[in-house]
Amino acid sequence: MTLAKIVTEGRAAQRPVDEIPPLKRLLPLAVQHVLAMYAGAVAVPLIVGGAMVAAGQLQQSDIVHLIMADLFVAGIATIIQAVGFWRFGVRLPLMQGVTFAAVGPMITIGSNHGVTAIYGSVIACGLFMMLLAPVFGKLIRFFPPLVTGTIILIIGVSLMRVAAGWFGGGTGPNFGDPKAIGMGFFTLVVIIVIERFAPEGLRRVSILLGLIIGTVVAIPLGMTDWSHMGEYDWVGFVAPFQFGLPTFQVSSILALLIVAIVIMTETTGDIVAVGEIVDEKITPGRLADGLRADGLGTMLGGIFNTFPYTAFAQNVGLVAITGVRTRHVATAAGVILVLLGLLPKMAAVVEGIPLPVLGGAGVALFGMVAASGIRTLTKVKFDNTNILVVAISVGVAMLTEAKLYYTNREIADAPVNVALDLYAKFPDWFQTIFHSGISAGALTAIVLNLLLSRKDGQAEDDSDLAAFDAPRGALPDPLDALRAADPSTPPERLRALAEERPELHTIIVTNPSTDRATCDWIREQGNPQVATVYEKWDHVTEGRFSKRSRE
Repeated sequence: MTLAKIVTEGRAAQRPVDEIPPLKRLLPLAVQHVLAMYAGAVAVPLIVGGAMVAAGQLQQSDIVHLIMADLFVAGIATIIQAVGFWRFGVRLPLMQGVTFAAVGPMITIGSNHGVTAIYGSVIACGLFMMLLAPVFGKLIRFFPPLVTGTIILIIGVSLMRVAAGWFGGGTGPNFGDPKAIGMGFFTLVVIIVIERFAPEGLRRVSILLGLIIGTVVAIPLGMTDWSHMGEYDWVGFVAPFQFGLPTFQVSSILALLIVAIVIMTETTGDIVAVGEIVDEKITPGRLADGLRADGLGTMLGGIFNTFPYTAFAQNVGLVAITGVRTRHVATAAGVILVLLGLLPKMAAVVEGIPLPVLGGAGVALFGMVAASGIRTLTKVKFDNTNILVVAISVGVAMLTEAKLYYTNREIADAPVNVALDLYAKFPDWFQTIFHSGISAGALTAIVLNLLLSRKDGQAEDDSDLAAFDAPRGALPDPLDALRAADPSTPPERLRALAEERPELHTIIVTNPSTDRATCDWIREQGNPQVATVYEKWDHVTEGRFSKRSRE
């Protein structure tokens, strides 16, 4: 089949995930995925870039490069994940974007050691993820919903300080200007109205629409400044090591290795979720391929001066809503992201969005992250021990997020408020890790879970909702899903999983280690999805799937 025919007519495939729709259908679906993730994707370079400008590590114009690099590498990472090569890529419709989990640690690293230390740590983080990928499936039991939900909650709450700074118009003498705060609330109201009255397709991009409408309204109010637009070309290229060669600082690397574990846990959940949606079995080997692609994308992020990458959960939900299972929708979306990363003027427009508008959108976006953590925690059976894990982890995280001051009346004629640093007298390596509420809280949650966890810490019903970078729908526990797909799982364990976890029946019946009695029992439950699996595989195997011996 010629390329022209594939573009105009598409290409059918035995597995729906491999189908290529015609371009007239593929392109709108790809654009929809890009729009769904765009606001979340550009938020991280705006946050980290703004913090580095305030710390004197970057110029304001450098934020344009950060946005371009972010989108450019997001596109490459998405293509690697969707298309795949060798042992890289899960080959499912997953969109890749920078994770909020690394924001706090990277700001701490950059403020203390410079931006080159950020990128050295990001490269090391990506390498660590690739090395850990083959065995991570065995380690995921150490990161149950109690830990992941707590970490996500901390991420959202920690980022709210950034939203507050934007909401007030940015640091400076005009902070808290009523006009700025009014614009922030206006943007927030626009998002709420869209969520309440708009159709489903528009609700998926409510935050992006809030940013656009808020910016348009801000123009006649004199709150926008795009006077620097003439400094940027229409087309430009993202250069590696734009800010110098990376430096590798041990404590900075350790801080991001904690983040790497969080990223891999996020991606595991997303891979399992999208595998269920598109009816693809996720084996430990396939999971490792997806995690390895995450690591490669993160390494590329460090080389091209951007940040760690993970699968974007909001796009998983979009796959479920549209019902389009082909991975090449993500491939096309990745190409669009690469092209957006080559447009400096487009990045400059994003960089020029008024801070109060960003603040209004940030309250919604970061609040959704925090709420997603709470929703993940609904899977936990809360006793005093589990409550203590959440309470202490959040408390330790907030120790560094809280701003403490005292009034000094001796260093100047007028009283001066002096900021206090809780960990100023500790070693540099300790400050790098614990100055970020995210890394401090994550480390605390992991350690406390290991010390205090009990086997009955999980709720019996694990079918509630869970989330990582953004709200998602229901998904099975990743560890149980891997066991259900792994041929080395004993038949008696597969039978127990079948009885405990009905949502895994479609995976268990395709596992060659499942015995005939278990398969027959699953079929007797009358699940139409199981019937569909049998029908599909009987068609492919000429009826041998139903008749196969599992003794």
